[in-house]
Amino acid sequence: MVLKRSPMAPKPVIAFAAVVALAGLGAAACTPNIAYNGFQAREDKPADVKVGEDTKSTVLARLGSPSMKATFEPNIWYYISQTTEQVAYKNPKLLSRNVVAITFGDDEKVQSVKTFGTRDGYQIAYSDAETPTRGRELSVLEQLLGNIGRGGMLPQENDPGQRPGGR
Repeated sequence: MVLKRSPMAPKPVIAFAAVVALAGLGAAACTPNIAYNGFQAREDKPADVKVGEDTKSTVLARLGSPSMKATFEPNIWYYISQTTEQVAYKNPKLLSRNVVAITFGDDEKVQSVKTFGTRDGYQIAYSDAETPTRGRELSVLEQLLGNIGRGGMLPQENDPGQRPGGR
């Protein structure tokens, strides 16, 4: 008995191409995604700022607006950038972080330029402790039945939400 292939049956070449395409999609999903966030130096770098020569206006013209200004000291500008890598669904991993702090004097000239990297930072340990609130905790039953008998269901004579003489 001789079996004939029907014209509707998939050809081996098409099946092989489909398997290769699915394998390629699976490999592409595991490719790391690298992201560059924050200040991106195009021509001039913050580390190239000259102490004693540059002023706020020249720094602003060369580098643009800072990423952040110090909260309590407006004469300190920060230019912050970081690079992260993320693979598939995992959390991003920090590859590098650069923080350049430019301090200006009262005459608006640059007093110092400091560069901080990933090693100069530190992790903040968050506390899971909760601040207790005053009062007592109500059970579910007390919450459901707590308003019964307080008179909120029937209209009252001096109810501010009612019109005088109206129903």
